[in-house]
Amino acid sequence: MKNLYSTIGMFLLAGAFFTARGQTGTLPQDGVDARVDSAEFAGQLGHVDPLVRQRAGEALARLAAGDQKKVVEGYHLQEKNKEVRLALDWALHRMGKAETLFRIVNELNSSRHDQAVGYLKQLDRANLLYPFLKQNGNPRKVTMGLLEALAQLGDGETLEMIKPLRDSFAPGVAEAAEVAIELIEARIAQTETARPSRPRTVGTAERPSP
Repeated sequence: MKNLYSTIGMFLLAGAFFTARGQTGTLPQDGVDARVDSAEFAGQLGHVDPLVRQRAGEALARLAAGDQKKVVEGYHLQEKNKEVRLALDWALHRMGKAETLFRIVNELNSSRHDQAVGYLKQLDRANLLYPFLKQNGNPRKVTMGLLEALAQLGDGETLEMIKPLRDSFAPGVAEAAEVAIELIEARIAQTETARPSRPRTVGTAERPSP
């Protein structure tokens, strides 16, 4: 009986804890509703916890909240945490500041590689990454990150961009190119299979003459 009361007490404490956290409104939801007031997330960019600031920046990016662009630019200038700055770069790109894409791509050659790849995979078009892929002397981590993003975004045109990289001698690049090609080809094949075929036209049979 004592153990039962202890268990119930633990559940009650846990419920109170999560209720209290929900009432603070400090953490944005993972699934951002477009009806959410973007000012709420913008206000969290000054939070003491860098993870809260990062999530707020990502929420504003998902909302493409152009009305908060000046606020985000201001916080970006004073932000010291590199993960948060990267999230703010992504938010600014989604708000129409195209040049921040250069900074996101450069972050592929850092410890924030996976974070940057995650943002690039959400781009609207694969061809935004073509100029970076064509650059000579890219660090291999940059090329591999671009290939990872293009594997999700790419189409038939992308395949022609990637195929030459199958002969790369940079460690891991040829393998990444092969994986990207396989994923893009599989997606194209799936799309073509799902596309409805044109219905056959059946002619009206002529009646025999009496």
